[in-house]
Formats: sequence, C-alpha cells, structure tokens
Amino acid sequence: MHQEVLLTQIRKKIGDKSLNDEIANILNISYDAAHRRTSLKAKFSFEEALELAKYYQISLNEFLNSENQLVVQKTTPVISTDDLQSFFQNNLNVFDRLPLSDEMKIYYSAKDIPFFYTLSDTLLSRFKIYVWMNLLNAKQFFVPFLEFSPPNFNLNTKELRRKYEEQNVIEIWNDTTISSILQQISFYFDTRLLLKNEAGIILNEVKEVIEYIEKKTDTNPKYQIYENELMQLSNDIFFCHPKNSLLAMPLNTFGYILINDIKTCSETYNYFEHQIKNSKSLSTSGNRDRKIFFNKMYQQIDDLVEKLKI
Repeated sequence: MHQEVLLTQIRKKIGDKSLNDEIANILNISYDAAHRRTSLKAKFSFEEALELAKYYQISLNEFLNSENQLVVQKTTPVISTDDLQSFFQNNLNVFDRLPLSDEMKIYYSAKDIPFFYTLSDTLLSRFKIYVWMNLLNAKQFFVPFLEFSPPNFNLNTKELRRKYEEQNVIEIWNDTTISSILQQISFYFDTRLLLKNEAGIILNEVKEVIEYIEKKTDTNPKYQIYENELMQLSNDIFFCHPKNSLLAMPLNTFGYILINDIKTCSETYNYFEHQIKNSKSLSTSGNRDRKIFFNKMYQQIDDLVEKLKI
C-alpha cells in the first residue's frame, strides 16, 4: 500500500517521463530492477523509499494513517552572524527545490515588511540583521550599532531577493506592517545604541522601500497587495503550486518550520483565499484607496522622525 502511494506521488511529479528510467537513475539500479519495483513485484528498501521521497520532495505525511499527525522540517538554527550564510543559503535552496513557473504563487502574510525587501547593501539591511541577532543572543551582540559589522553575503541576498521578485507574489498587509521596524528604530535610538544620523538614514531607507512597493503595486502585473484590517498577520510564506506546495511558518527570528503535506497545503490555500476575499486589493483599486493606504505608512515614518527630532 505504501509503495503504491509513493509511486503515485512520483508519477504526479514526473509527468510524461519514464517512471522506470527515473527510479533507475535516482537509485542507481538497473532498468529491470526498477521495473520490478514499479510493477510491485519487489519492494523498495527503507533507504530507497526515503531517497525517492527526499529527491521528489514527497511529504512523509502521505504515509501516516492519522490526519492529526505531521512530519515537518525545520531550517538550520541561527545563533551567530556566521550562521547567517547558511540561513540565506537555506532560503535559496527552498526556491531551487520548488517548480518555479507561472503556475507558482507566493502568498505572504506580512506581519512585518517582507524581509526580501530589506536584502540589500543598505544601512537598513544591516540594522535588520543587528536587531535579529540581538533578539537571538543579546549578551553577544548588544553593542552599539556603529560597532556591528556582519559578514558580507551580498551575492546570496541579492539572488534571494531576485528570485522572490520574479514570482507571482500576493502579499497581505495592514497599517501595522510597518510598525515593527519603526519600534525597533525607536528602541535602539532611546537606548543610545543607534545614533541620530544613523536613525535618520535608516528611516529614509524604510521610506524608500515603501515608495518602491507603492510603485510596484501600480506597475508590476505579477505583484498583488491586499489590505486586511482584521486579519492577524503572521509572516507565514506559502509557496502554492498544483504539483508541489510548501508552507513556511516562522519558528523564531531566523527559523522556519517547513510543511509540504498536501492536505495542510490545501487548507492553507483555502485560508489565504478566504482572507483575500475579506481584503481590499490595492493593486486593482483606484489611486485614492492606494494613496490612503501608503500615506498611512509615510505618516508613521514622519511621526517618528518628528519624535526623534531627526
């Protein structure tokens, strides 16, 4: 029974390709040995089944008898700045394993400004990493921002942002999405770990990000942004594809739980679509509604500039 389930899932993944050829190549066995397994005359070994499931990104949840149990993955934990390289590489690997095409949609529940937009060679990008590392290990990194110097991983971050921006992206925001970064700037300014000049530059770069997203809303047909005033946003990222979906749920500042279970992904898709029905599309609404929304963001930035007397 389990072998039939595995073979059915592989057939869905490979389309018109030869099932026997695929299995023979992946397991490094002969065509005849592969045929015996696909015809159910021989069983996969435990190692062979795991190798195939891993290669084709088939969730082990397909083989559980209980609908209330899940096998999940989690990303590598980040404890120091040296671990950041693996964090960004892990995110790139997620994109590499997914069937990126016009059929792929990425749903992002933007509790904070999606981190893809802060992946750049800016003071804002450095400040976000500074905040993240302080949250993870305050004793080790609670130093003035001016003294903080993370490793250079520009190539990975630029590639990660490029891959995200090339997809069909649907983001759900509200007027608190920007609050987190503004609170962080205010906190580190009040504790004198962030100087006035640095705070001014970072706030200006936050404004530039919002201006970029506002322009993108009007000019990029692959990008959709919705305002939902009632939904509790979560920073969940859902990669939705007819053949291979993936839900990434935040575990901590840098960690994600990864779920590719078909039933869970179907429920996640229905949940996002339900929330979108109760949201206002800023991509298709008139200029007035769009301006009202983004002006709320600009006003929050201006209010903090005034408060900090920058």
